[in-house]
Amino acid sequence: MVKRDVYEDLKNLQLAMTQIITRFEQVQDEVTQTLEQNAELEIENQHLREVLRSDHERELNSDNPEPQLSKSRQNLEKLYEQGFHVCNYEYGKRRENNEPCAFCVEVIYGER
Repeated sequence: MVKRDVYEDLKNLQLAMTQIITRFEQVQDEVTQTLEQNAELEIENQHLREVLRSDHERELNSDNPEPQLSKSRQNLEKLYEQGFHVCNYEYGKRRENNEPCAFCVEVIYGER
């Protein structure tokens, strides 16, 4: 009877080892995927840093010493180019024959 118990113990141990090996392989696959994803993200991160650095250097080295317009002033500039006043005196009215308006130009390009 002792032989049968040992045999059952061996079968149970083999089953447990098979389950452990299967789980180990699953975890190993997950680690491999995580490492691959990490490597891809590091490459992408480095690329984005280079893009940001080149954009920043381009801004610093540009021949345009004049500062860029803010978003709100860019919006006013678009409205002005579409033929509308953006000054306090005539705001929202159409400019007749797209005539220039010194007040609008001052609002858009004045002191920043």
